[in-house]
Amino acid sequence: MEISDKTARQIWADIKANPGRARFSYGRKAVLVNIDFQCAYTKVDEFKTAYETDPRQIEHVNALAKRFRALGWPVVWTHVAYAESGEDAGVWGTRTDTPDSLQNIKHGSRRAAFDERCEILTGEQGRDLVYCKRMPSPFFETPLQSLLVWHQVDTVVITGGSTSGCVRAAAVDSLSRGYRTIVPEQCVADKHESYHFANLTDLMLKYADVVDVHETLGWLDAQAKATA
Repeated sequence: MEISDKTARQIWADIKANPGRARFSYGRKAVLVNIDFQCAYTKVDEFKTAYETDPRQIEHVNALAKRFRALGWPVVWTHVAYAESGEDAGVWGTRTDTPDSLQNIKHGSRRAAFDERCEILTGEQGRDLVYCKRMPSPFFETPLQSLLVWHQVDTVVITGGSTSGCVRAAAVDSLSRGYRTIVPEQCVADKHESYHFANLTDLMLKYADVVDVHETLGWLDAQAKATA
């Protein structure tokens, strides 16, 4: 095992400057999967489970979503919520049992509610899809895979949190299903910088293209011009 005195942030900076890997790159059509932009994880002034990495994260995600909709491409928002008993969290919900514990995010609660800064367009407003998931990956026991097959997408753009948890799980599952996987760096967040930057490094080296969000926005704008 290689030993280093560098911090996770420094290692990420080195990898980002010299990835040493070919890009997966964007394909022909993408889905935007926005993971767990709910108050339990975004409202740092309300919940100790919340975190913020880039203050403009949600702003960037809204900009991505707007462009996806303009192209007629799917936009998915996930959140976690559980039954009053918490039993649907399974063994994942057995390690702690406090008001802040995962299995105590209940349906209809403030912790389960989406952050009001998110521009989620459903029903008469738009075709965004909202999935409730119970495990880290948005692919696990949700309709996401079927949606991607229906839309014939080959690229998955992942945003949300946490970088070390559900974002990473999503990227691993996305790659495992054969999708080009893109993670805009400014659009993911974590509780601690060590977890965040260590997992960005791992994602970049193994499972995804970790890119500047403006690159993804530019790619989407180019798709819009090409189809105009």
